[in-house]
Amino acid sequence: MEIGIIVLIAFIIFLCMGYVKAPPDTAIIISGIRRKPRVLIGKAGVKLPFFERKDVLTLAPITIDVNTDEHIPTLDFINVKVDAVAKVQVNTVDPGAIQLAMRNFLNKRQPEIMKELQDSLQGNMREIIGTLTLKDICNNRDEFGKQVQSKADEDMRKLGMTIISCNIQNIRDRNGLIEDMGMDNTSKIKKEAAIAKAQAERDIAIAQAEADKDANDARVVAQTEIAKRNNELAIKQAELQIISDQKQAEADVAYKIEAELRRKDVEVNKVNADIAEQERIIELKKREAEVAEQSLNAEIKKQAEAKRYAMEQAAEVELYKQKKEAEAKRYLEEQEAEALKKKAEAEKFAAEQKAEGIKLVGEAEAEAIKAKGLAEAEGIDKKAEAMKKMGEASVLEMFFNAYPSIMAAAAKPLENVDQIMMFGEGNSAKMVGDIVNSTRQVMSGIEASTGIDLQALISGFMGGKLSDNKPLPPTPTHEKEVKKPEVKDDKVE
Repeated sequence: MEIGIIVLIAFIIFLCMGYVKAPPDTAIIISGIRRKPRVLIGKAGVKLPFFERKDVLTLAPITIDVNTDEHIPTLDFINVKVDAVAKVQVNTVDPGAIQLAMRNFLNKRQPEIMKELQDSLQGNMREIIGTLTLKDICNNRDEFGKQVQSKADEDMRKLGMTIISCNIQNIRDRNGLIEDMGMDNTSKIKKEAAIAKAQAERDIAIAQAEADKDANDARVVAQTEIAKRNNELAIKQAELQIISDQKQAEADVAYKIEAELRRKDVEVNKVNADIAEQERIIELKKREAEVAEQSLNAEIKKQAEAKRYAMEQAAEVELYKQKKEAEAKRYLEEQEAEALKKKAEAEKFAAEQKAEGIKLVGEAEAEAIKAKGLAEAEGIDKKAEAMKKMGEASVLEMFFNAYPSIMAAAAKPLENVDQIMMFGEGNSAKMVGDIVNSTRQVMSGIEASTGIDLQALISGFMGGKLSDNKPLPPTPTHEKEVKKPEVKDDKVE
């Protein structure tokens, strides 16, 4: 197995060493084993190493300068030098030509091939120069090149080459005959041009003279015809003038007659027109008077109606103004009354809230006093027994001594009130009644706690004193003076 792999690898290496690829412009010739060598052009092949060899033949076109080194006599014995350029290439169409090219140019470079072919092309061009005249060479360069190409192609085929083109570039002679020929041709051309120009100018002058003559003739004929026509026109105008004058005279006479008749008619018509005008003026004045009367009546009536309309409009404006002022005043009064009403309601609500607060404060303090009295109920009971012993006078004395303190306690909440505003009737009396009721509640509390009816006791005591005509004992004053509310205009301060 390993030997087979080694053999395969060696075979592949052997083939790689012999692989050959030829470009399109180069022919590769493989020779050695076979009698006839193989030619590769633009394709690949394999040569056997050590047994076959590879040679190269260039196929690209080769440009060769074909110049005569010395002057060559022409058919008319004029020595010239000719410079030309020829393009040659290996003939790949004919297999035999490739074989010839391989024998002659194998492995040679283009300069070497150019040198070998240049001599052959120069010899062929010398032969062609000897068969042509100088004029033919100069005037027919293309034909001269074709003859050189045709002559050289025979020698190229023998070498396995083919000539593609041959172009003549320059021709020179030793004595300057080519330039003389050019000068001669130039003189001829100038002469011919001058002659042609003179002939053309002559023809132009002749044509111009003939044209002037024809124009003059035509001008004379035209002027003669114009004169005739003008004469005929003048005669015709004179005839027409005579007829026109006759007609004008007849027309003048007829016009005078017609004018006289028209004048009479005009006078008659004028008289009639004056009469009609007077009648029309009278009628017009009459109509003007009627119109003036009607206009005056209409003007007076219009002024009266306008004055009445103005007075009616003024009255309506005044009435409308008074109505709007009354409505505005009533609206303002309603708005003011509504505002006062809302303000009074707000103040009333605030006063009621304050009065309710005062009442609640008084009731709270009364409850406090009541609680204090109940707390001292036992002491008061004992005092009551002593009071009974002391008699009604002692009880009343104690009451009147404590009364100012009771009234001061009842009115104490009013000390924190700056101002009370009341609206409506009976509010101040109601407030005083509430204060007196607070006092009565205190007396009722004393009666409930002690069992002493102070009101009955005071009534009985007062009745006995009055019956005895004795003065009442003085009421002791309290140290603290109670400020009574002052009522002004239903406002309590």
